[in-house]
Amino acid sequence: MSGNLVETLIGAMVLVVAGFFLYFAYDKADIGAVEGYTLTAKFDKVDGVKVGSDIMLAGIKVGTVMEQTLDAVEYLAVLKLSLSSDIKLPDDSAVKVASDGLLGGKYLSIDPGGSEAYLEAGDEIRFTQGAVDLTELIGKAIYSSGSGGGANKAE
Repeated sequence: MSGNLVETLIGAMVLVVAGFFLYFAYDKADIGAVEGYTLTAKFDKVDGVKVGSDIMLAGIKVGTVMEQTLDAVEYLAVLKLSLSSDIKLPDDSAVKVASDGLLGGKYLSIDPGGSEAYLEAGDEIRFTQGAVDLTELIGKAIYSSGSGGGANKAE
């Protein structure tokens, strides 16, 4: 009987330690939404960007992707972005889908503009660049540099 009690106590300790590690990982991962204001942006392609993806400015996380929808009229991906309230973006800023290396995750990168007018909550970022499909680029490079597959006829 005392063996079952010891096993139960050890199991409880393991669960408490696992819970501590999960809390620590969540706290340090900075996964939560950024408190601030929301903007929207329309992209032709957002492959790899998910709800919760980071929004980076000069390599620093300044926001989070909050929502993804499809504009059924223009067939564009519409992203709702949450940006930190202390970041003021000029209204001619651009947003592009970027990648963490060859196999890394996707995130949004902001290139601030030079305008003196700033985007307000609820505004739309007009200048966007969608995701680049690496396999498509590699395929184009391979087929365009080859001989075209035809035999060279010399007569």
